[in-house]
Amino acid sequence: MTQLPRISELTGAANGWGYFLCAKKELRSGKSGHYLALVLQDISGEVKAKVFQDVEILKDEFDAGEFVKVQARGNLFNQRLELVIDKIRRVHAQRDALEGFREEDCIPCAPRPIEEMWQELEAHIARVDTPAVRELLTRIVSKQADRLRIWPAAQTVHHAYRGGLLEHVLKILESVIFLADAYGANKDVLVAGAILHDIGKLEELAYSVTTEYTVEGNLIGHITIGAAMVRDTAREIPNFPHEIQVQIEHLVLSHHGERALGSPVEPMTVEAFILASADDLDARIHQVRKHIEADDSDGPFTSFHRRLERVLYKPSGS
Repeated sequence: MTQLPRISELTGAANGWGYFLCAKKELRSGKSGHYLALVLQDISGEVKAKVFQDVEILKDEFDAGEFVKVQARGNLFNQRLELVIDKIRRVHAQRDALEGFREEDCIPCAPRPIEEMWQELEAHIARVDTPAVRELLTRIVSKQADRLRIWPAAQTVHHAYRGGLLEHVLKILESVIFLADAYGANKDVLVAGAILHDIGKLEELAYSVTTEYTVEGNLIGHITIGAAMVRDTAREIPNFPHEIQVQIEHLVLSHHGERALGSPVEPMTVEAFILASADDLDARIHQVRKHIEADDSDGPFTSFHRRLERVLYKPSGS
């Protein structure tokens, strides 16, 4: 039997075996009895999958969060591609490595190399003119480097893959630097806000190969966690300007733009308006592009996107 292509290249005619990360696993009841509903991932994306046969046996062969080897075929259900699995088991790392299994092939990852993105982040910090702000960023980023290099930006909504948070931060930096010049805003404060606005997600989300919310993430949330990280670090720096500290904290606390969207306060400075707009824009554009890429319906428009509350136009060639 042939090897399945990567998820991004799967079609309804696919038939073969492959290695994936099982991101989700749920035992459900259907018309014909129990079945397993799964979400499988590889470096190119994710796909829903189902196990209908030998469920009672196969349900104990693997767990969510484990790498699996599957024998499966493509299927279109409600015009959406899925895999119907005939056989599935957890990966035996040493044995399956001889047949081509590699963990890094099964973990969704940012399209840009992480080391390249990290060097770009460090260059942005080095260009900050205000010594206290540069020191604040250096301390926080160096302390959180191991996680900041690989953390996702979210569990599901946007940039929900390895290196996604770093990718998101760099795109916002690109936007806020341009807008700071366009509107005469404080560039150093904006750069700090862009780098630190989601820093609390390092505590809000637990990440290894899958992503889950921590107790602190659910009870406190990344905005409050991030603001506390900024305040605590600023207090460690002798004579850190209080006004700049408050402005940066305000950017972290207000970056969702509205109280209804989770911000404890709403933007009240030019820099805060710019950051909230840039953050929202990057998250939305990412959702738009992912939805268009994943849509396989006929016609010039996608299926309805529940979060964006609309269908999206698919340009020719998309």
